[in-house]
Amino acid sequence: MNHRLPSRCAVFAFAATCAFTASRNAHAGDTETTPPAKRVTTPTQNQATQTATLPTVAVNAKANTADTADTPRSTTASLGPLGNVKRVDTPYTVNVVTQEVIADQQLKSIPDALRLLPSVQGDGARPQSRGIQGSVVQNSRIDGLNAVSTTDYPLEEFDRIEVMNGLAGALYGPANPAGTFNFIQKRPTDDRQLHFMLGYGSQTRFLRGLDVSDRVGPSKAIGYRLTLLDETGTGYTDHSSLRRQLASVAFDFHLSRDTVIEANYSHYHYVTKGFPATFALASGVHFPAALDPTNAAYGSSNGGNDDTTDTGTLRLRHDFSPNWHLEAAVLRQIADRESTTPTNTLIDNAGDYKTTISTATASRFTITSNLLYLRGHVDTGAIQHDVSIGTSGFLWDNFNPVAGGTATLGSASLANPQSFAVTGAPDFEHRYQSAQSAQQSLIASDDITVSPHWSVLLAGSQSWLSTHNYNVKGAQTSESANQGLSGAASLIFKPRANQSLYVTYADSLQQGDTAPAGSTNAGNILDPYRSKQWEVGYKLALARLNASVAAFRITRPYAYTLADGTYGTAGNQVNRGVEVMLDGNATRNLTLFGGFTWLDPRLFDTGSASTEGKRIVGLPEFALNVLMQYKVPQVPGLFTNLNVHYVGARPTDNANTWSVGSYTTLDLGVGYLADILDRAVTFRLSVDNVTNRHYWTNIVPGGLNGYTGSGNATAQLGAPRTVTASVEFDL
Repeated sequence: MNHRLPSRCAVFAFAATCAFTASRNAHAGDTETTPPAKRVTTPTQNQATQTATLPTVAVNAKANTADTADTPRSTTASLGPLGNVKRVDTPYTVNVVTQEVIADQQLKSIPDALRLLPSVQGDGARPQSRGIQGSVVQNSRIDGLNAVSTTDYPLEEFDRIEVMNGLAGALYGPANPAGTFNFIQKRPTDDRQLHFMLGYGSQTRFLRGLDVSDRVGPSKAIGYRLTLLDETGTGYTDHSSLRRQLASVAFDFHLSRDTVIEANYSHYHYVTKGFPATFALASGVHFPAALDPTNAAYGSSNGGNDDTTDTGTLRLRHDFSPNWHLEAAVLRQIADRESTTPTNTLIDNAGDYKTTISTATASRFTITSNLLYLRGHVDTGAIQHDVSIGTSGFLWDNFNPVAGGTATLGSASLANPQSFAVTGAPDFEHRYQSAQSAQQSLIASDDITVSPHWSVLLAGSQSWLSTHNYNVKGAQTSESANQGLSGAASLIFKPRANQSLYVTYADSLQQGDTAPAGSTNAGNILDPYRSKQWEVGYKLALARLNASVAAFRITRPYAYTLADGTYGTAGNQVNRGVEVMLDGNATRNLTLFGGFTWLDPRLFDTGSASTEGKRIVGLPEFALNVLMQYKVPQVPGLFTNLNVHYVGARPTDNANTWSVGSYTTLDLGVGYLADILDRAVTFRLSVDNVTNRHYWTNIVPGGLNGYTGSGNATAQLGAPRTVTASVEFDL
């Protein structure tokens, strides 16, 4: 296993390292004076190694050797109809959390991985980038196929996490301008592997894991990979419990030298009970100083989540020729959720609160998603075209508990908190269909190389959207059917092969919201929103280090409950920001993964002086995360980790009268790769939040895309100091 990974570093260390790296490596990877062909059409990650055993299978050509070098960076990413592309050539901000980072930092969940990206907020159910929350389905994908974001996924199932910030409707179809979160599943490896892991975590949490892969059959044309996981024990709060169980299998069937079928199936059971409740605010109330998350009185010993997610995918890849490639895939997912996490609503600034549970939301999501892409290369004289045409979409059904509702469990105060047992929870399996949404897009793109230094990328999608809502008796309460275009255009200048400057304009569609209960038009579906974005950026790919900087401006309609009680769009959100990111080897022994973000998200045209020009609830002006790993040269196999995570102050009400303070957490780790009986054994120890900092996280306004009647925020308590240890055997 690779152990020259990034680790975590402070702001001054990050700046100093950037300056040192720039002076040391300014020309390290800059040996070409004219850019090579830009597109990489092969799959990512472990698929790239398959040709070592099956050299006749053209669909799995070798990847860029930089991806397999001793570095945690990835030089490529998968971008829907564009296929697998070099990040330095992409006119969008794209970051990748690689398998090396996931393994050595002992990350276990999607939020764990997204926390390393300063432009992304992943602590909530719906991840977001650039200060805008994603939707339940449109912004999240598994191997490019739409999947549910509001369920739990184990990182042990995935090889890497790819995030494209900002508007992506031209490439993927209508979605919130929140970015695209693509979870890439593990694939069979070329060489036989058998990894066994034992782990321990605070307080008494034990983990057992197995990862097996091999190739069988004539010419080893069939590959398989099996991943098993069981983690059980007590969480950081007394009387809490946690269980994670995963069974995941992947197959590759090489039917010929030009055709391969990939199949994946996973079953994941995730249970948490007894952790702190979500906190909410009544009108005019603000959050106190962050509380101690280990206090069991802030939660309920039998309240929490019991989620089961089954996901299956089937994919066909076929090469018609070296220049033309076909990809077709389908995903089927069933996500069952039994959520009884309580909410403590602070009703005054003296610390009095009321504890409730809400069980009326969806307890089952089913989704069937699809994609079909044809990609090719065409020369028209001196001008080169990398073209693609295809379709992508989904059918998504919601099912809610028949007896779901809101119940009050009790009242207490922060001065004398009390834990209330959850009672009155419904039968979550006794459901009715509450909604069905369908979306399908025709997508086309043309990457036009005009000269060795100039290119233009044009992309667009024509989409059809429909939504139907139903009541508990099965009667339809509302419906909508819309269609529209999303487009994007980019101008790219490459002064050298390993550099690019770009400007991108995107105009993207997203599904309109449903008016909430309490509004005069409750249940009505608003017309689709249209968001727009400008992005300007610079990228540099040195021999073993990526660097990027981007500035952006996003505008979109903002929906909220108006003074007359009607829910509608009556304002505009404008998010401006700058992102800086660095990943890879800074020196022979030092690796980095991190950066910082400045964000200015504001609301305009609200018709109210109290909210006009104010910052959006829950969003910091400045955020930073820097992970650094140092390989100790005096002790071969020994490496140390350091991570600094900083989030600035965040407003908690629409008028910006109140806010919660900034916080910084420090994580430390150490690992050792040993050779025992000719087998690789890796020991890891991590201490997260070393200083045991108390802080508020996942602060969100009362509505996903706008203000509710009160516009009051909710928040959660950040995790305390936690210890994680593991030993991995390469058998």
